Amino acid sequence: MNNSRVYNFAAGPSVLPLSVLERAGSEITNYRGSGMSVMEMSHRSKVFMDLFQETQDKLRRLMNIPQDYHILFLQTGASGQFSMIPLNLIGKAGKADYAVTGNFSGLACKEARKYGQISLACDTGDRNHSYIPRQEELKLDRSAGYFYYCANNTIYGTEWNYVPEVGEVPLVCDMSSDILSMPVDVSKFGLIYAGAQKNMAPAGLTVVIIRDGLQGHELPYTPLMMNYKTMIDKDSMYNTPPCWCIYMLGLTLDWVAENDGLEGMKKLRDLRSGMLYDTLENSRLFRLHADRDSRSGMNVTFRTGDEALDAKFVKEAAEAGFVNLKGHRLTGGMRASIYNAMPVEGVEKLCDFIRAFDKAN
Repeated sequence: MNNSRVYNFAAGPSVLPLSVLERAGSEITNYRGSGMSVMEMSHRSKVFMDLFQETQDKLRRLMNIPQDYHILFLQTGASGQFSMIPLNLIGKAGKADYAVTGNFSGLACKEARKYGQISLACDTGDRNHSYIPRQEELKLDRSAGYFYYCANNTIYGTEWNYVPEVGEVPLVCDMSSDILSMPVDVSKFGLIYAGAQKNMAPAGLTVVIIRDGLQGHELPYTPLMMNYKTMIDKDSMYNTPPCWCIYMLGLTLDWVAENDGLEGMKKLRDLRSGMLYDTLENSRLFRLHADRDSRSGMNVTFRTGDEALDAKFVKEAAEAGFVNLKGHRLTGGMRASIYNAMPVEGVEKLCDFIRAFDKAN
């Protein structure tokens, strides 16, 4: 590892693969002999159009996305999808089911209520979002326009370890924080979306994977730039797309492919999270927020129960080169985000630090 680089456990924007950053650096002033940076070139130029198509193709290959799904590269941010989804998908039925298992699904649910009748399939706020409900606990409306859930909850450190069965109702999933970390059967979903800044690219790009036929039923007052049909018809190029982020996504997809694809990412994710959970479970000082069967493979949330001691841990960890471990303001304590690009050695060294802190305190 480059000695001047820290181990960055931020929840997002988060660590990117070092080789990706170095390759981007080497091409920053002259991409493929074009004599200019990707940041400077026209999005209509042949050089960029080729890059754009290659990136779409790489994602389709890696995630095994069927041909009847469109891949969109948008600029809404994941939070923009909180509005875009109901505007486009709630129209026919006028209603939808939402599973609220954390902060972002809660915000998405609140936004969707502006556009139709929203039913709660579940709300785990009763236990401070420390668990994911089982399939049989979900309250389902078989005539809903869609069922919405967030696969991984960055703030609370919980993750769905199954895909909800919702019959013929289109399944909509926010995969912002665990996309590309394991294989996914895309054909089970009507729509998958992800903000790029956890596992894919720098902030500024939102990837939407949508089954053909779900577009074209938008509410009459849907803004032009929030209409999936507009974006599909123009192949994400109604306006200038986030060119640099799309380029960076392409480099990251190359890195994933070189490291045994999504199977390889799953092995690394299980290794990192397994080590960290074992270390925390065997400590006397720390306790974990999430229930064992609901724990996230991406965001490990823990605390001592003493705010002063938590602050001491975060401060001493930063001095030792482990940065951004402070928990979200909603939960306090600590959070270690261990996305795809976090080196295994970063987690090994953090585990050593946790054991030493546990012993000393």
